[in-house]
Amino acid sequence: MNKQPFTIKLNLIMSVISLSLSSLSFSNHALAEAADRDKPIDLEADSVKVDDAKQTSTYTGNVILTQGTLIIHADKLIVREDKAGFQHSTSLGNPTTFKQKREGKNEYMEGSAQRIEYDGRMDKVQLYTKAWVKRGQDIVHGDYIMYDANAEYAEVIGGGSSATTPGTPSGRVRAIIQPKNKKAPATNATPTQPAEPAR
Repeated sequence: MNKQPFTIKLNLIMSVISLSLSSLSFSNHALAEAADRDKPIDLEADSVKVDDAKQTSTYTGNVILTQGTLIIHADKLIVREDKAGFQHSTSLGNPTTFKQKREGKNEYMEGSAQRIEYDGRMDKVQLYTKAWVKRGQDIVHGDYIMYDANAEYAEVIGGGSSATTPGTPSGRVRAIIQPKNKKAPATNATPTQPAEPAR
C-alpha cells in the first residue's frame, strides 16, 4: 500500500482539531460550551441493545445524540464504560457527524468521518476515513485525524490516491486557515463618494 503519511504539527491546525474534537469527549474542556456538560444527554435511535455484563450500550438506526449545543448523528453508536468508570465510544456512519457551539463565541465546531472513536481514559479522539474538522472558517481534511488531549498532540494523515474526496482531491492532507485578524465583511455599508477636486 502506497500510503504516504503526512503529519501536521502546526499549532494553529492543532488548535482547530483540538477545539473541534474536544466537543466529542463529554469532558470538562473549556473550549466547548461549558453549560453543555451539565445538560442531560438525549439519545434517539431505532433500537438499543444493553449488555450489562460487558457494560456496553449499542444504539442503531438514525442515531441522534443531543447534549446542550452538542449534536452527534450516526448510523450506529456504541458506548462502553470500563472498570474504572471511563467512557469509550465508537460512532459509525456514512458519515457520522458532530457539531457544538464554542464557549463564549457565536461559532461552532463541527466534523465528520466514517468512524469516530473516543477513549475517555486517554482523552483521545480519532476520526477515520474521509475525515474533516472545522472551527469557524478554518478546516482540516485527511483520511485519519487524531487528537490526544493529554499529550496536546494532533496528527493528520492523508490516504493517497485511494482516499480522494472533494475536500482532498489528491488524497493528501489539506488545511484551510483564515488569517487571525480577518475582518468580517461590512454589511449595510454606504458606498463612499470620491472627494470632489479642489477648485
